[in-house]
Amino acid sequence: MVPVRVEKRPRCQQTNVKAAEGSRTPRRCRDRLRANLSFVLSLFPLISHSLASAEDATWIYTVQVSAIVQTSPPQITLQWQANDPYGVQSWSIYRKAKDAASWNYLTTVSATTTSWTDTSVSVGPTYEYQIVKTATTHTGYGYVYSGINAPLTENRGTCLLVVATNSTIGLENELTRLQSDLTGDGWFVIRHDVSSNQTPLSVRSIITNDYYADPANVNTVFLFGHVPILQSGPSLNYDGHLARAMPADAFYGEMNDDWPTNLASSPGFLPSDVKLMVGRVDLANMPGNNALVPWPSETELLRNYLNKDHNWRHKVFTVPRTALMGNLRGDEQGEATAASGYRNFEPLVGPGNTIRANTEPTNAPPQSRWVNMLGASNYLMAYGCGAGQPTACSGLGTNDGTFYDCWSRDIVGVDAHAVFVMLFGSWFGQWDYTDDLLRSVLATSSVGLTSCMAGRPHWFLHHMGLGETIGYSTRLSMNNSTLYQNQSNAMTRAIYVALMGDPTLRLDQLAPPSSLTATPLGNSVNLSWRESTDPVLGYHVYRASQADGPYSRLTSSLVSETAFSDVNVTPGTYTYMVRAVTLQTTPSGTYYNPSQGIFVDAIVLPPPPPMKLLANTGGNGIQLTWNSQAGSTYHVQFKTSLTQPDWTDLSGSIVATNTTTSWSDPAPMSGSQKLYRVAAP
Repeated sequence: MVPVRVEKRPRCQQTNVKAAEGSRTPRRCRDRLRANLSFVLSLFPLISHSLASAEDATWIYTVQVSAIVQTSPPQITLQWQANDPYGVQSWSIYRKAKDAASWNYLTTVSATTTSWTDTSVSVGPTYEYQIVKTATTHTGYGYVYSGINAPLTENRGTCLLVVATNSTIGLENELTRLQSDLTGDGWFVIRHDVSSNQTPLSVRSIITNDYYADPANVNTVFLFGHVPILQSGPSLNYDGHLARAMPADAFYGEMNDDWPTNLASSPGFLPSDVKLMVGRVDLANMPGNNALVPWPSETELLRNYLNKDHNWRHKVFTVPRTALMGNLRGDEQGEATAASGYRNFEPLVGPGNTIRANTEPTNAPPQSRWVNMLGASNYLMAYGCGAGQPTACSGLGTNDGTFYDCWSRDIVGVDAHAVFVMLFGSWFGQWDYTDDLLRSVLATSSVGLTSCMAGRPHWFLHHMGLGETIGYSTRLSMNNSTLYQNQSNAMTRAIYVALMGDPTLRLDQLAPPSSLTATPLGNSVNLSWRESTDPVLGYHVYRASQADGPYSRLTSSLVSETAFSDVNVTPGTYTYMVRAVTLQTTPSGTYYNPSQGIFVDAIVLPPPPPMKLLANTGGNGIQLTWNSQAGSTYHVQFKTSLTQPDWTDLSGSIVATNTTTSWSDPAPMSGSQKLYRVAAP
């Protein structure tokens, strides 16, 4: 069934945020009362950068918090924006360890306070903070994950790369490169090829087998291609349109075998916590209907995604640390779906770096619309919400003249330049529709790498500010119930919460070194490389007995030079990896950030056996024969007396082709002695 939007517009709904003293009735309500058409889902309060904050203040349901740190004395200073026009009463501050299940109360500060310094911290450990804003009519929540010089994460665990072979024929080079990139970011990769025609249960059995074989390390599933999709929860109706089952990638991360796959009895909410971080890159059924320029085939869309993924990891392209907000829905009685944008942007892009698009129903210049701003400039993050249908979101584009839709064909058509994107609207949770809006972000040619539906429930990405992957935030948002809050947070633990994109991606890029070479010399290997183009503290060198790892670090501390010698190496074949490291400063704190690794292979040969040199006379010459190593270079040298100090080269370079090498001296000295030796430089 294709959703349509032709109902009578419902009465303008009041939010639970009062207008500022002396203000008029908000224009967003007057505009809605005059209209005679509506979306199936009510258009809640609109947002425009031209409106006063009293008319548009969805961010009041958040605390936009960031952190500044120092090492001596160690302290973390939390700072937040005081942009709530409706009467703040106090700010309460809580702290916990990253994996703790509850918050520890620290203090409450006055309404006029906009920063607080935690001195009960040390250099190295990490700390997670919650700030709760108590106001006259509402509550706001903010989160930041902070630390002072948080330690380097070198080993990230085991990633199961599940590849649907139906649509990936011809992508073997790109998939091999992806596996190398994952290895170079600290993952041990296990790849499984599956068919799109398999059952979801058969695919999950592959995953669970790997998990239970190594539960301490297997923590991530990367679904690539049209991996089978489980439909679950037949009574789900998150948007008020239709009770229906929805795609449930959480099924591939839930390892307790308590998820019935029979559609009638399948759950709409998680039966138990998701253990694995899950993300999907699936560009099946994306023909680009009605696009001005035809979209590439599924295989070519996947190839392009792999190229973008590689280029992001290796800092081939960069974007400024900014975020774009397009908020048509507004407050919605405290649900405030756009709070998923405002709350997450602050600790990730920093104060003053969130830009708001114009979602006014009239008189908005086309260049100020969300999708056109994405086409004109680059952003690290973006959020957009409005009334939805599978392929469009109202208020974010320029189509129609009434709804100002942004269509999936627009996102691809302008090549939307945002790396990490969040969206919310009706039907977005069913991302397996033809030309689906969420997946269109992945189909862009240059930048878009992840997307998700955030707002019902809300997502919490703040751990990315200190180097965590987006997969970590995905799993946290899937499992969250009340630990992380919004004033209203509906549909927590719904099975449709999903990440479109690579779950192993991180926020902060660091240019890797390049041109790594290895020169074996005896039982040593001499490595050299070109330096990173970014300022770095130095480099770590790693070695493995096979290219896919696991790798062991050889350097006890960072190497400042661009060379390293691995000594006393046992004969064998090895792969070396070098990673640059910097002390990354973000709006959340500081942490040691490693680059992607670069690789080179080296073969260390066993020492040759003692050389035995034989001389045979025959005809007019002397033939010399010795045991040799194929590929090694030898020189025959001579002198006429043991008392001579130097040997003279006689043969020039002789490259051995076998285990025995011979050479004849055509002009031996008659009537006198001639001493020979064979040297291998």
